[in-house]
Amino acid sequence: MVLNWIDHAPRRVLALISAACVAMLVFGMYLQHVVGLEPCPMCIVQRYALIGVAVFAALASARGQKGWWMGFGTLALLSSGFGAFVAARQSWLQWYPPEVATCGRDFYGMIENYPISRAIPMIFRGSGDCAAIDWTFLGGSIANWSFICFVGFGLVLLAVLARGMRAGGKGGAAYSAA
Repeated sequence: MVLNWIDHAPRRVLALISAACVAMLVFGMYLQHVVGLEPCPMCIVQRYALIGVAVFAALASARGQKGWWMGFGTLALLSSGFGAFVAARQSWLQWYPPEVATCGRDFYGMIENYPISRAIPMIFRGSGDCAAIDWTFLGGSIANWSFICFVGFGLVLLAVLARGMRAGGKGGAAYSAA
């Protein structure tokens, strides 16, 4: 059923992925501004990855030319993989917190005060903030749910791209017009 929908309306699937990413970003803003949870550096990086998936999936759904949507679909897949990597790293820090939990600088403070070659490793190393679990839903932290969503987006994007490549030689009209 799902693969049939991917075959007949791939651009709608890409638009749905983009809408889901926007909904997740809105929920993140709600948690930050209404509930009062401050995002850690790794949460900020995950937000940027989510923005990447949303923008690239939206651009992929915008036009029916195969090269266009395959290119932007691939960029969305790469953004999703990057987001999954960061969420997995943060989940690992939450499950196995560092012995010395120091609250590091915020994301922007790192970028402003350190060269990018030093700031990037500091972001992925995490801090006491990144290991803290401030909110859970059904036993999973925000990082856990973020990982699940990024992997889900990645699998659907992979299916859309793989089926689009397969349909390329067989007159895949749905992939050029849907």
